Amino acid sequence: MATRLVQINMKAQNDSALGRFWAEALGWEAGSEGPGVTNLEPVGFVYPDPVAVCIDIVARPEPKTVKNRVHLDLATTSTAHQAELVARLKDLGATPADVGQGDVPWTVMADPEGNEFCVLEPRPVYDGTGPIAAVVVDCADPREMARFWGEAMDWTVHEVTDDHATMRSAQGVGPYLEFLRTPDTKSVWNRVHLDVRPYPGDNPATEEARLRALGATDPGIDQSATSWTVLADPEGNEFCLLAPC
Repeated sequence: MATRLVQINMKAQNDSALGRFWAEALGWEAGSEGPGVTNLEPVGFVYPDPVAVCIDIVARPEPKTVKNRVHLDLATTSTAHQAELVARLKDLGATPADVGQGDVPWTVMADPEGNEFCVLEPRPVYDGTGPIAAVVVDCADPREMARFWGEAMDWTVHEVTDDHATMRSAQGVGPYLEFLRTPDTKSVWNRVHLDVRPYPGDNPATEEARLRALGATDPGIDQSATSWTVLADPEGNEFCLLAPC
């Protein structure tokens, strides 16, 4: 048994407006499964396919108050492409952001609701990932996060150091999942989190028990009205265990 990363969940005060921004930014299409939810995926995509990690944007009234602990890194193919993408994103409503990055070759930006993301300089490792190079999670211990998520999912761990860890779908397609050591600590419910899904035929209760045995915990919220299970990883980052598909 195993899970795989299928989508990123973002909270937004205006899900449809933020959905339009990210659809234009990524060249994806936007749809909706109901009021207050905007779904983004590549044109012609058949869900769930590891070639992409989709985005669900869910309406919530609370404003963003702190730097997100999960963000997207966008891929570029040349320095000219990086400059063009930054300019296009500004036209769409993104703004420059300062998270203490200093003088770096990538560009840190914020979407119209203040969610940080990076437009990377061209890096060969991200050739073929699609528009999203990586989903990046801030953490205190990349080794422990790689241990947990490497066992929680069937993704392949590529690199683990004290400061950084990376993993990618076992099929070698789609974006990377990366854990970056940062000094700040989690203080609020994450506005951006991971959604994982077991494979068809797997038992959700058995999979939940397996994740708990690996170190997942209960975030302490009322889940009586949800059809999925909300858990937290060893550093307290919430994630959703969806139904098998």
